Amino acid sequence: MAASAAFAPVFSALPPQPLPMLSTLLRRLDAASTPPLRALAAMSSSGGASSFSSSSSGHGGRAPNRLAAEHSPYLLQHAHNPVDWYPWGEEAFEKARRKDVPIFLSIGYSTCHWCHVMEVESFENDEIAKILNDGFVSIKVDREERPDVDKVYMTYVSALYGGGGWPLSVFLSPNLKPLMGGTYFPPDDKYGRPGFKTILRKVKEAWETKRDALEKTGNVVIEQLRDALSAKASSQDMPNDLAVVSVDKCVEKLAGSFDPKFGGYGSAPKFPRPVENCVMLYKFRKHLESQQVSESQNIMKMVTHTLECMARGGVHDHVGGGFHRYSVDECWHVPHFEKMLYDQGQIANVYLDTFLITGNEYYSSVVRDILDYLRRDMIGEEGEIYSAEDADSAEYDGAPRKREGAFYVWTSEEIEDTLGDNAELFKNHYYVKSSGNCDLSGMSDPHNEFKGKNVLIERKQASLMASKCGKSVDEYAHILGDCRHKLFDVRSKRPRPHLDDKVIVSWNGLAISAFARASRILKSEPTGTRFCFPVTGCNPEEYLGVAEKAARFIKEKLYDASSNRLNHSYRNGPAKAPGFLDDYAFLISGLLDLYEYGGKIEWLMWAAQLQIIQDELFLDKQGGGYFNTPGEDPSVLLRVKEDYDGAEPSGNSVAAINLIRLSSIFDAAKSDGYRHNVEHLLAVFQKRLRELGIALPLMCCAADMLSVPSRKQVVLVGKKESAEFQQMVAAAFSTYDPNRTVIQIDTRDTEEMGFWESNNANFAQMARSSPPGKPAVAHVCQDFKCSPPVSSPDALRELLNKTVAAATSSAAA
Repeated sequence: MAASAAFAPVFSALPPQPLPMLSTLLRRLDAASTPPLRALAAMSSSGGASSFSSSSSGHGGRAPNRLAAEHSPYLLQHAHNPVDWYPWGEEAFEKARRKDVPIFLSIGYSTCHWCHVMEVESFENDEIAKILNDGFVSIKVDREERPDVDKVYMTYVSALYGGGGWPLSVFLSPNLKPLMGGTYFPPDDKYGRPGFKTILRKVKEAWETKRDALEKTGNVVIEQLRDALSAKASSQDMPNDLAVVSVDKCVEKLAGSFDPKFGGYGSAPKFPRPVENCVMLYKFRKHLESQQVSESQNIMKMVTHTLECMARGGVHDHVGGGFHRYSVDECWHVPHFEKMLYDQGQIANVYLDTFLITGNEYYSSVVRDILDYLRRDMIGEEGEIYSAEDADSAEYDGAPRKREGAFYVWTSEEIEDTLGDNAELFKNHYYVKSSGNCDLSGMSDPHNEFKGKNVLIERKQASLMASKCGKSVDEYAHILGDCRHKLFDVRSKRPRPHLDDKVIVSWNGLAISAFARASRILKSEPTGTRFCFPVTGCNPEEYLGVAEKAARFIKEKLYDASSNRLNHSYRNGPAKAPGFLDDYAFLISGLLDLYEYGGKIEWLMWAAQLQIIQDELFLDKQGGGYFNTPGEDPSVLLRVKEDYDGAEPSGNSVAAINLIRLSSIFDAAKSDGYRHNVEHLLAVFQKRLRELGIALPLMCCAADMLSVPSRKQVVLVGKKESAEFQQMVAAAFSTYDPNRTVIQIDTRDTEEMGFWESNNANFAQMARSSPPGKPAVAHVCQDFKCSPPVSSPDALRELLNKTVAAATSSAAA
């Protein structure tokens, strides 16, 4: 994925200009990095945006460059370029200082389509390589391995040129200050725009003739960014009205941008930005608690319509499961085909919440579809969960070119040959046509790249199609499942897209959360629920094992127990980069879910320890909020306090919710400290929460969570391994309630009881005083009082539901 090329006026120094706030920059970046990919085709000298020579097919006998010693899949993809690449590090910086030449910094990632295009067009080009090698020091960075470096220069490009994306192309002085930048550049001048060769010559000329002005501008811009992106709170307290104002304004803005025809918020290209539906569901619950039934119904209609359109669309991989990055059109049909781990975990959690509210197994089936895809294709032998699958692949073994979506699209003839008698039923259901089906929008395929190809999409509900065929819904679904399985077997023989098997802690944290939550929530599926391929229909308990194994991999491979610090990523060993804020915050969130849903105290203990380290490394104790980096690497020029909840939530938003959750678990001494830090954090971002809540939906939820007088605490006491206790756990999670904490205690476990004696004596006393002789007892506490203990799942459900049961039933109808 990349943005439309940003061309800077390289032959004149850029005047310093006021920089917008970080939320605006990152929103701009998020929008800019969703390019009309087909529209960029004309700029590619290969003749098509999704067709290019595969650099992996050979390298002409060239000797490897320095990148061959790296572990990053993205850097290894460039290890045989004629460009004299360096990895980010002092060796490259020292050479630039010694030669007194500018640095060309190229940032991307291994599953990035336009990164592949620019490599083939420019970095495999001997003429361009000579210009780079003679006049520059060239550095290649994997943005997923070094998000700290990427954030500095992406923010710079977005702030000055109004857009950003990958590949990111930035020119730096030897002291690493930016001189100018852009994204994808074609090799030659076209359509009045300079090509990469021209850009390189102009930068070299400007460096030689206007160096002082360029360097001065770079220094000023970095200082402006440093001031703008490290906001401090004027008060350590969150204003009383901030919670209501921020949530209400955010929901109002989202509702105003809702697409009633195709779902989603805004127009094409459409991203499955899960945080948007998170705040909508949060407000749904608030409406129920206030008995505002019609308002809650309106919100649920928007959420369910969006999720159904996404699941029926081509952005969903109907054959293999999981979701692609985004759709280029407004109807969720033709996607950008890469699959990212951070999407899968977040989307699964939104479908889980919607299932809890509606009780409709349609949503639970989508959850299973996503998680079973991850289990099948994205998890290593030791439980590690990989990062991404590429959008591009070869159409056949030995093909000289790769094409975007080649692995996923179908001709009508292929489907007929594979499915035989059921081909017509399948084709009607998934809108398959001999001429190709990418015709639902003018944005789907403007350059006819998918002519004769079909991206599977369900335009009508299965129940309507089944009735038309004179079949029961179950029979019809079974036929479709068998058909998908046959197509999956055929597709498995095609050349697979590149798998980025790098393990990123933050993204694993998001997936751990989804697997842990699914292990209990899916136990509420209606009895007799049937599943069809690509869903396996496993016992939900298996998902807990996946989550625990992934967490254990991180603890064993990416965590230093002596320093209590995390590394950011792993591939053939831990990467050099330390853990960043997102790694700590997302992992802590996943571990809290792993404890609440799975019950093992070790995960809660580790989460609490990581929170201590997170505060030591990233917390601005005077100004409030968390920086994105530890600030220990002098080559990273900016420490940013991120707030934008985009494709991934911001580390500050997740950290705020973590602190609120932890404050409801620990005793007053620690709880007060957690609450102080989150109040101070929200005070930092209060202006943005008021004015740009739509950019910070998860942080809006955090502000409201903090305003709740007391989170609901469900304390389960008993024999954890017993069926009765597990049924009680499932009952505790049988309703959607974002302001609930579940504590599991087994009094026979001396380590566990010791933990509670030290950290919350009230819970320890509650456990000791529970009625003896019962395998499971539940205490429900809120507003500083507890209900009488109950010992059956039905009684617990009734207790948890009593305030909103009638309204929920009405809203979900």
